[in-house]
Amino acid sequence: MVLSCVYRVGQRFGMAHVIEILLGEDSERMQRFGHQQLSTWGIGQARSKNDWRSIVRQLIHRGYLRQDIADYSVLKLTWEARDLLRGEQTLELARPRKRARLKRSGGAALQLAAGDQSLFEALRGLRKNLAQDQGVPPYVIFGDATLLAMCQQRPSDETALLAVNGVGAVKLERYGADFLQLIAAHGAAPAGNSS
Repeated sequence: MVLSCVYRVGQRFGMAHVIEILLGEDSERMQRFGHQQLSTWGIGQARSKNDWRSIVRQLIHRGYLRQDIADYSVLKLTWEARDLLRGEQTLELARPRKRARLKRSGGAALQLAAGDQSLFEALRGLRKNLAQDQGVPPYVIFGDATLLAMCQQRPSDETALLAVNGVGAVKLERYGADFLQLIAAHGAAPAGNSS
């Protein structure tokens, strides 16, 4: 798709514009050049912009495309791209990695009972504020898994909070009072929730 798109725009555009064509973005620039009429316009919507950037970079690295730095980083097909375009050669590229941090936080939220969601968000807000005050990333305070465990177990004192996985003596001393106060403000665990 990428090589075909580069060919169809006459090898006169850079990575960003080629990706916009594949994603079917309808901008003023796209209309000015009539690129929404191309057969490759919108055929790559199943992938994200970051996925396409990774694919283009891999094609450059593998020698199927080159960026003409002297000409605004326009993408040009190399001689090696010919066999790929004709379908005489196949190519396997690495899949772009997804960000594990986003998966974890989303996964933690999905495991919550309906009544725990507001407490989880409140705990994340407290964690974010503490992290900003200290100039550290939020996970340094507590990870999402620890916040999830707090929601499920609803510790009511320091001993119970210390029993939560991810809470050690140092973190208990630094943050325990704030987190216990917030948990108490949300009341007892909803019915049917293990504590």
